[in-house]
Amino acid sequence: MNYYSIDQIGIPETKPPLLAVRGLCKYFPIRSNGLIRRKIGDVRAVDRVSFDLYRHETLGLVGESGCGKSTTVRTILRALDFTSGRAYFDPEGDGRYVDFGELSARELVPLRRSAQMIFQDPFSSLNPRMTVGSIVAEPLVIHGLARGRALEERVDEILIKVGLKPEYKNRYPHAFSGGQRQRIGIARALVMNPRFVVADEAVSALDVSVQAQVINLLDDLKHDLGLSYIFVAHDLGVVRHICDRVAVMYAGRIVEIGPVETLFEHPAHPYTRLLLASAPIPDPDRRMTPPDPGEVADAGNLPAGCAFAPRCPFASAACRSEIPELREIAPGHTAACPLAEEA
Repeated sequence: MNYYSIDQIGIPETKPPLLAVRGLCKYFPIRSNGLIRRKIGDVRAVDRVSFDLYRHETLGLVGESGCGKSTTVRTILRALDFTSGRAYFDPEGDGRYVDFGELSARELVPLRRSAQMIFQDPFSSLNPRMTVGSIVAEPLVIHGLARGRALEERVDEILIKVGLKPEYKNRYPHAFSGGQRQRIGIARALVMNPRFVVADEAVSALDVSVQAQVINLLDDLKHDLGLSYIFVAHDLGVVRHICDRVAVMYAGRIVEIGPVETLFEHPAHPYTRLLLASAPIPDPDRRMTPPDPGEVADAGNLPAGCAFAPRCPFASAACRSEIPELREIAPGHTAACPLAEEA
């Protein structure tokens, strides 16, 4: 396993990230019909994505369905193999980074202790033939971290932390509600004391009242256990409540990153403004006129320049011919738009 220093990665010593993603790409081949099935193109699900995740931070990843949010986080954690790019992770907090993309399956195993995932659907992500205790204990058993009485005590401890009673561990998933099942999924992700957790639409399948409980639970666990989250979501209200910074994705690329309040109050990219304008307003006395969404870009046939240009009312000839790069428009606030300052 190769280790990389801060100097080799090229990140500042003043604020080293826990995770540094650089130029991440994940392409899926498009093949012709017929016997030979030749490759005729690529679906660029994730295209040159770069961002940092800092310690004890929650980074929101937002965008329309199909923009590449889930593919990005699944690729980082190697549920999908990289097409290209780097994802440097500091598992021990000692400044020694490993690249997820270059690790073998065997080398990935010990890193699973430090990087875990909470899945979207609490109904299909739990094995219906296993008890809750077995589901939560399974990571500890696989990694050989506990056995016997110590294993039972650790399972009881994490169940209490997520708001479940230890006596529930002998029941099966079908006996629980959606919110309780998601708490079981959270317990399974946190039982090995990870440093980095991906929450992939972790509350989208839950009722609104249950969403609030799970969001507050995740926030409390973040502070109690010193966690860092990538929080994938499409509900902007949830993102504003729980996240410290937000990255906006469109057609496989990040178009804007900034502190949560800055991005919500002063969005710089036209696509970010479209997303915010499309969010419903919880006020029965205010009439809302949704903006014209236009046609969503086809990741298998992207335009030559900015992917959002066909939908953008401010697009110029340069936007249609050149892909804009992320650039800083204010401290900690970057956007991939030549008109960002004017916004």
